[in-house]
Amino acid sequence: MAVAFTFPGQGSQAVGMGKDLADAFPEARRIFQEVDDALGENLSKLIWEGPEETLMLTANAQPALMAVSLAAIRALESRGFSLKGKVAYVAGHSLGEYSALAAAGFVSVADAARLLRIRGNAMQAAVPAGEGAMAAIIGLEQADVEAACAEAAKGSVCQIANDNGGGQLVISGARAAVELAAKLCTEKGAKRALMLQVSAPFHSALMAPAANVMRDALAGVTKNAPVVPVLSNVTVSPTSDPDEIARRLVEQITGRVRWRETVEWFGANGVTTLYEIGAGKVLSGLARRINRDIATASVGSAAEVEATLAALA
Repeated sequence: MAVAFTFPGQGSQAVGMGKDLADAFPEARRIFQEVDDALGENLSKLIWEGPEETLMLTANAQPALMAVSLAAIRALESRGFSLKGKVAYVAGHSLGEYSALAAAGFVSVADAARLLRIRGNAMQAAVPAGEGAMAAIIGLEQADVEAACAEAAKGSVCQIANDNGGGQLVISGARAAVELAAKLCTEKGAKRALMLQVSAPFHSALMAPAANVMRDALAGVTKNAPVVPVLSNVTVSPTSDPDEIARRLVEQITGRVRWRETVEWFGANGVTTLYEIGAGKVLSGLARRINRDIATASVGSAAEVEATLAALA
């Protein structure tokens, strides 16, 4: 009867997220202040008031989502909850892995905010605007998607970036190659091949310059062993070794987000409930499509914090 906490990635952001937590819990409000201080700007005002198009920018969305997730954690902790002893594992989807690691004490909240701002800027700068693309492929076997990517790449870059489960794979790379691969996937029988409105080809080899930036950035922060093991996006295996975690975070920039395998791993290792900590319910929806035997719950509001405290008492 083990519990795991999962932390959402980009796409879960919404104007107003976390305001309810900040209003109800002084400890949650302090997280937003910590993030504002670390970045030297009023990010919390942007989170709560918008404008949406500015919040959606990668460099803003990444630290913003982390702030909301950590506000939820601090709200739980303010009522005596402790990750250690109550939670078997943590994991996060892409940037959510940083939220998971900050929650588990691997880095401070301030360092996590600065790292995610650096990460967002580096990912944006790695490829000139318009040259990269991503596409969601629905309802096609992974082997067929990989074959389409290989056929379309022809010396360029096109690869699976996210395995989200429920028949959804996301491909990423050079725009022309991704567009061709999406067309080939449709011809192979995909239910849908949808070009995504993203600002860069995330989790592809084109992100190598950003990986180099993150290697240097991670080397410059204090790293601690997390209080609970973190399940890595790129390896789908738990670790508490700080140096290994840092290496995996660098690999994650160009590597695949293996979320389907993450949920399957949880199911195979005794996890019966996944709590989604922070904004939205994207991961809960994915988990239900991957393994219906695992219960899901969201912790993004004051009421959900109270419900979680009651359930895990």
